[in-house]
Amino acid sequence: MPAISLVSADNLLDAAEEFAAEPKRTPRSPRKALIPEASHAALSRALKGFAGRVRQSSIYRISLYGKVPDAIHVHPFDSRTARLEDADSYFRGRFRFAGELLEIRQGSIFDLKMPSASYAAALHGFEWLRHLKFAGSEHARDFASKLTQHWFNRYANYALPAWQPEIIARRFFNLFCHGAFFLAAEDLPWRPRLFRSLRDQTRMLARTLQETPDGLPRFDAAAALALAGVCLEDEAYAVVGLRRLTAEVGRQILPDGGHVSRSPEALLDAFRTLCMVQDALDETRRKVPELRVALDRMAPMLRFFRFSDGGLAPFNGGAECDPKELELLLQREEMSGRPFGHAPYSGYQRLAAGRSVVLLDVGAAPPGPFSLKAHAGFLALQMSVGHHRLIVNCGAAPADHPRWDKALRSTAAHSTVAIADTSPGKILDGNLASLFGARFESAPIEVETRRGTSGRGHYVEANHDGYWERFGIVHQRRMTLSSRGNSLAGADRLTPSESKRRKRRQEPVPYTIRFHIHPDVRVSLAQDLRSALLKLPNGEGWRFRWGGGALSIEESVYLGTSVARRAEQLVITGEVADQPVECAWSLEQVAPD
Repeated sequence: MPAISLVSADNLLDAAEEFAAEPKRTPRSPRKALIPEASHAALSRALKGFAGRVRQSSIYRISLYGKVPDAIHVHPFDSRTARLEDADSYFRGRFRFAGELLEIRQGSIFDLKMPSASYAAALHGFEWLRHLKFAGSEHARDFASKLTQHWFNRYANYALPAWQPEIIARRFFNLFCHGAFFLAAEDLPWRPRLFRSLRDQTRMLARTLQETPDGLPRFDAAAALALAGVCLEDEAYAVVGLRRLTAEVGRQILPDGGHVSRSPEALLDAFRTLCMVQDALDETRRKVPELRVALDRMAPMLRFFRFSDGGLAPFNGGAECDPKELELLLQREEMSGRPFGHAPYSGYQRLAAGRSVVLLDVGAAPPGPFSLKAHAGFLALQMSVGHHRLIVNCGAAPADHPRWDKALRSTAAHSTVAIADTSPGKILDGNLASLFGARFESAPIEVETRRGTSGRGHYVEANHDGYWERFGIVHQRRMTLSSRGNSLAGADRLTPSESKRRKRRQEPVPYTIRFHIHPDVRVSLAQDLRSALLKLPNGEGWRFRWGGGALSIEESVYLGTSVARRAEQLVITGEVADQPVECAWSLEQVAPD
């Protein structure tokens, strides 16, 4: 290994031969692998309009006839937060969903033009119902009844987008969990019509479930069909729905308990939905062992992603989420115990000691349809100290900030290495994106990782070859968290292939190592310009040192919650040519005065 400029050798990494070794690489899959799927997607899109016209016909509606349920017999538990201020806003005619606001003075909210597809999904999905139930007043009950009546006056029969399977699923979740709030009244003149429509929607959901976009929407649709069978006492659809849901659990929940999208928030969403179904099964004394086993795997994985402030680490399109809801769900499932250190199927490593928790993304991009929100954050780290987040990524674009999406999915938005300001994974665009969505291409990026213990503490090392095809460079990262949790030492190594670069006559390329700092943390360069001081909200200080490259403080942004906040980032820059380059760095707690 060539000589490398290091800082504070006692605190930085051991130069292990395995760390310097060049990893294995696999050939990339060509784009033409998407052709069969593209043909199927194009055909499905062409037939969609025709299918919609058929389903709107009176003859097709006859095929939905069957026994009409007379009540919602089971009311599962919904862990999502409800807010009085949202209910009050509805009373005033102000409906805000997906970051958009519509105001209604007269008539019905359902007669207005929807500002976005996300807004329409929330409104038609009855996302307003749990807030009105939480208000609990007679006025709230009448208001919920009126809104529901308005919807059924317009959409009792098949219509888009209200009858899209993923929207039917959201509507079922809200009605089954909160419908008793106002449907218990036997004097509702439109009540029989409502239950006829619920019958029709259940049958339509069963027929169109496979048309639901893959991933969480299809998971939710299967769960909603199972709930419809259980809550409306339709045994045939209970059996079909539970079988479909069990299949989706097998497809989407990984052996270590993570979600196939590699998003902690997606895992929480799936866990919440599965808890809802399990609650209904427990109430009716049904047993589906596969669902119970899945919940037992998912709960520890949620703890794996959880920082000490109670929220989740926002990886791969996820947000911090509501800590109170997460705690409520985990308590309800009676899951305890410490999280494990390595999630090999989900692709994450976790180091925890003292008051510090460090998470490292050591996974590749999720498979095709599950990568619509995936980020190019290969070997990105996040760190919390006590109840404060220290190192983060830039978060994910919420529905009301779509312009942020492309930037936040790039490698530059993560606390990792970027070469020539590019991202290792390419996201589909153009005609392919119109067919498949903005997902990652099928080309694999190989990531290798291992962990162990040294005299300085627990360490993790990993490498990925995402920059190999374009630049002939492999990125390797190693981190050690001290046994007391008061020091994190790391190094990033860029290993070029001399033959590959010489063949292409490539010039030196710039690299950037970024450490995005949480907006609550104050950042300043020391007077000697050889270190930076990070000050947490409680006054605790951490000193950042580095060796190799130039350090600067630049602006950043944080969207780990629904609000975009200004933040800062520590940025190390340098160049890599034909020889390996390594930059060592450390974060160490500053002793109080």
